[in-house]
Amino acid sequence: MEIMKSFKFATTLFASTLILAACGNSDDSEESSTEDSATEETATDTEDSATEESAAGELQDGTYSLEEKNFDENGWRVVFDMTVDGGKITESNYDYKNEDGDLKSEDEGYQEAMSEKVGTGPADYLPELNNQLVEVQDPSEVDVVSGATHSSDSFIKYSQELVDAAEEGNTEMIEVDNAAAE
Repeated sequence: MEIMKSFKFATTLFASTLILAACGNSDDSEESSTEDSATEETATDTEDSATEESAAGELQDGTYSLEEKNFDENGWRVVFDMTVDGGKITESNYDYKNEDGDLKSEDEGYQEAMSEKVGTGPADYLPELNNQLVEVQDPSEVDVVSGATHSSDSFIKYSQELVDAAEEGNTEMIEVDNAAAE
């Protein structure tokens, strides 16, 4: 019986030793080398992408404008101004104008009708889109506003056109032939 206890104790001790040895065994030089290598790669990748972004993404100061040439089926067309100062987008004014020159964001009837139908209206989603662009500085990072998908998609597309113009420093009005797109 005492032999059995000794055997169990020895087996448990041996198994514990193996487990601890396996868990505790690490080749510090290899692990450190791998970590250093990964850190160097990350630092190099970050520097490379930062260089690429600054070379391709520097915005020239100025006001950049875009307008649709044609009114849509509801009598509206996009008017969009974006201001860059200090290489950053500081102002975004995306809206729609009708033939009378009225802005959709100020049309209370349109706001009420659209809000009842989809839960949002131009007085809500247009400032949201404009604020997002100023905040994130990248049209591809602007979130689509629920209930205003078409306007959000147009905003993202047109803001990218203005960013492209700002990268070139081209402040000429961009006229979009939206009749060809329909």
